[in-house]
Amino acid sequence: MKIVVDNLIILFFLSTFCCNTENNNQVIQYGDNKIAGNYANLNGVKLYYEIYGDGVSLLLLHGNGGNIEAMKYQIEYFSKNYRVIVMDCRGRGKSELGKDSLTYLQMTRDVASLLDYLHVDSAYIIGRSDGGILALMMGIYFPDKVKKIAAFGANLSPDTNAIYPDLIEQIKKDRIHAEEMIERNDTTQDWFLIKQLNRLMEFQPHISAEDLKKIKSPVLILSCDRDLVKEEHTLFIYRNISKSNLCIFPGETHWITSTNPNLFNSTVAKFFSEHYKGEEIRK
Repeated sequence: MKIVVDNLIILFFLSTFCCNTENNNQVIQYGDNKIAGNYANLNGVKLYYEIYGDGVSLLLLHGNGGNIEAMKYQIEYFSKNYRVIVMDCRGRGKSELGKDSLTYLQMTRDVASLLDYLHVDSAYIIGRSDGGILALMMGIYFPDKVKKIAAFGANLSPDTNAIYPDLIEQIKKDRIHAEEMIERNDTTQDWFLIKQLNRLMEFQPHISAEDLKKIKSPVLILSCDRDLVKEEHTLFIYRNISKSNLCIFPGETHWITSTNPNLFNSTVAKFFSEHYKGEEIRK
């Protein structure tokens, strides 16, 4: 009888352990999380966002072809110490595109409107690629809403001053191809959205040195020595923001947020947590 009881106890603990392990190992569907996700009707479109963690607000902004899921490594890392707000920008993920052509200023207004909607007076902001452009524009147009900015892989213009000729040519080809498929009434992909995303990169942004000088919050400008944006352009951005630090990762690429997230995340976390250093050498 004792052997039977002991075996039942062992089976009970094994089943409890397995159930807890399964629950702890559940994969969070970032970008499709019914618990963390919600919609806000802002500026004529329905925008989707998710919130994770507690503490001071931190906003994550994805790149041109990305969505919330593309920032999963940043969500997991920063939600341990911050209240992480991550959104699908217009036309990406679950957010509506709207009737107007995409512009960076329009999306910057979406970001500011979402913070207002969530009653967030100011936040830390991390943006990669197109999200880095939006992060800088938040500092330019909505400075009171920004505590600190980490802008990775951002460019100020759509020309060879900022990015390499091969990439410019590829963006143009992709835009023309999308227009051709629209003419053919092809429905295999959302060619109108693809056209909009490529037009955005082909003809925008247009941010000047004088615009950058309007940014008053501390900014960490990040890139890689194998990035899509030219190193000298990244240096130009850094030099025209009064309170800025510069980080260029060696041997990394435009996709470091996914390929080496520990390096990227820890670098940004250090910048956010410490007092800004650097202004003393620029006086």
